[in-house]
Amino acid sequence: MNVAELLAGLQAQHDEATARAAELHVQIEHFTAALAETEARLADLDTARKVIAEAVPAGTEPGPPETSTAYQAIVNAFNQHPGQAFRARELHELLGMPTHEASVNITRSRLGRLTRQGFLTQPERGRYQKRT
Repeated sequence: MNVAELLAGLQAQHDEATARAAELHVQIEHFTAALAETEARLADLDTARKVIAEAVPAGTEPGPPETSTAYQAIVNAFNQHPGQAFRARELHELLGMPTHEASVNITRSRLGRLTRQGFLTQPERGRYQKRT
């Protein structure tokens, strides 16, 4: 390789790096604008919350938010039966949840997430068990 080829290669790399830097600057500008919009929205929401809280008559405070979610119900069921493997439909029956196909499919998705997060294992296809 001669000096001219080496310089041409370095110039090509320089051009690529310059183009990449320009792309990153455009992304930074986009993210900066999105961040400013989101922060403005948060400020608006805080203001709205404060105005509503001040407008609510004393003694009419809402109760605490519902803490039991479908995920929590599923986790509780596995905690109560740590050695047992369940199918999604069996969990629905155990928890008194609707057993129509759409609802059971949502639970299958939740079970998959809990498995990917490491809380559950899948000892066989379609069956889930608490990781020990």
